[in-house]
Amino acid sequence: MWSRPVPDLAALDPSATLLVFGGAALLIALLGARMANLADVIADRTGLGEALVGAVLLGAGTSIAGIVTSVSTASTGHPALSVSNAIGGIAAQTAFLAIADIFYRRVNLEHAAASAVNLTQATVLIGMMAVPLIAWAGPDYSLFGVHPATPILVGVYLIGLHNAHRQHERPMWQPLRTDQTRKDEPDDTSQYGSSWRVGGQFAALVIAVGLCGYVVGETGIAIAGDYGISESVVGGLLTAVATSLPELVTTIAAVRVGAPQLAFGGIIGGNMFDALFISASDVAYRNGSIYHAISEREIFWYGLTIVMTAVLLTGMLRRERQGPAGIGWESTLLLGLYTGGAALQISMG
Repeated sequence: MWSRPVPDLAALDPSATLLVFGGAALLIALLGARMANLADVIADRTGLGEALVGAVLLGAGTSIAGIVTSVSTASTGHPALSVSNAIGGIAAQTAFLAIADIFYRRVNLEHAAASAVNLTQATVLIGMMAVPLIAWAGPDYSLFGVHPATPILVGVYLIGLHNAHRQHERPMWQPLRTDQTRKDEPDDTSQYGSSWRVGGQFAALVIAVGLCGYVVGETGIAIAGDYGISESVVGGLLTAVATSLPELVTTIAAVRVGAPQLAFGGIIGGNMFDALFISASDVAYRNGSIYHAISEREIFWYGLTIVMTAVLLTGMLRRERQGPAGIGWESTLLLGLYTGGAALQISMG
């Protein structure tokens, strides 16, 4: 059980709660920007590649605020906020790729970042999104308070990472190289100091972002109560976007320095990691299966993210060079799906 710090964040007056929430969100964004630079250095020095390091290290590192938010709120009996924070974050982060596409002016981002690793991860993510839906529609069963879907979801994630690594090491096919395909080549990273120093800085940033995520979760609960807003809306839109700000900052930063595969890998890999939030939340939630403690509103977010990921996957396969307003049709559709889904959730109260 999570212990509350002193002072109790939930006991602050409404205006102070909003200020603390905003401050934590801002810190998450600023610290996340530094993570992108360090992750690119680690990718170059380890030889693992931008897509894979983006998926595992950057994806998990920038997601730490979200998982702390989901686990802490689940442990205190707020399953709707916990799950909507997780799945709303995936939807927001997928939309962030469309925003990053605006900053990548040479060609559509999906065209430049297409790789076997990113295609594999997007496919696995769709499968991971389907597991909670099956659990929600199935029997309400749990062993020691944990639903069988929880270890299954972890297994799917690990198998997906293994397959992505195999695609990086021994690809069975490659996307057609064009004059706009970005090749992942190491850069000079000597100015960053030793690898131990880089790793230590990255670890310190992860801890700091995690603490900010706890503050976001606690103040998110208070905001829902103070203003009478549904926890599904607070989780799916407010805390989800706040804890996803590192992904927005790091994605735009990666694109601006010419690392589209790191940007894509960070988002898709981070989304895979975020899909595990419900597993961690199920363990933290002590009132039975969290899959059966959520409503149709959280299921809506799952369906929306499956559609958005399918659009993203299709965009990488089609590899359109240029679309309306300087971005691809898939980016335009992603923004439309996300804003439409958010508006629908808000209209439901």
